[in-house]
Amino acid sequence: MDRPHVFANRTEAAELLAFHLLEYKGRRPLILAIPRGAVPMGKVIADLLLGELDIVLVHKLSAPFNPERAIGAIDETGWTYIDPFSAEFGETEIYLEEEKARQLQALRQRREQYTPFKQPIDPRGRIAIIVDDGVATGATMIAALHAVREKQPAELVCAVPVAAAESLEQIRPLADMVFCLNASTNFFAVQQFYRNYPQVEDDEVIRLLSRSANGEESGD
Repeated sequence: MDRPHVFANRTEAAELLAFHLLEYKGRRPLILAIPRGAVPMGKVIADLLLGELDIVLVHKLSAPFNPERAIGAIDETGWTYIDPFSAEFGETEIYLEEEKARQLQALRQRREQYTPFKQPIDPRGRIAIIVDDGVATGATMIAALHAVREKQPAELVCAVPVAAAESLEQIRPLADMVFCLNASTNFFAVQQFYRNYPQVEDDEVIRLLSRSANGEESGD
């Protein structure tokens, strides 16, 4: 029977992930967290691996009448991934184009809000580890892996505490290495795998990224 581990909180999940990522410690790994939930986790992992923290900005594309259901995802360049089963949720071509435009604008606003005085760290030639607090449909992680792969890292790693087993199999071919602590066949929502799963606010993301920019993490 599928009985996955339930994490106390994101900090515990990040510490356990970092343990599995120790082969990258001291090799200047670039930890790229998907905002907002993964940014505190990314900070923990970056500190433990003596790496740098930054973000990879992607956003899910929501289904019509069901904003929690992802039918795809978009990155900062406008590249989109559309779930093969998205048509089951009734989106039209017009709806999809409008949703892409909305979320692309939201990404631009987040970039301006989160890192107004800082250019994204270039992953070219580096170990890039993309972190999220969980993978449900896999859409946002697929978009994140595509966005970072385009920048030619030396190695592209996906690291998550939990994922829907089917989604994880879609992700594996897109990364050089995948680390997942729980691949669940009984997956309903990311929060079912955490006892404490508070919302991460924009202020916390800005604070953590600002500290990284000022060289306060262990890797500097």
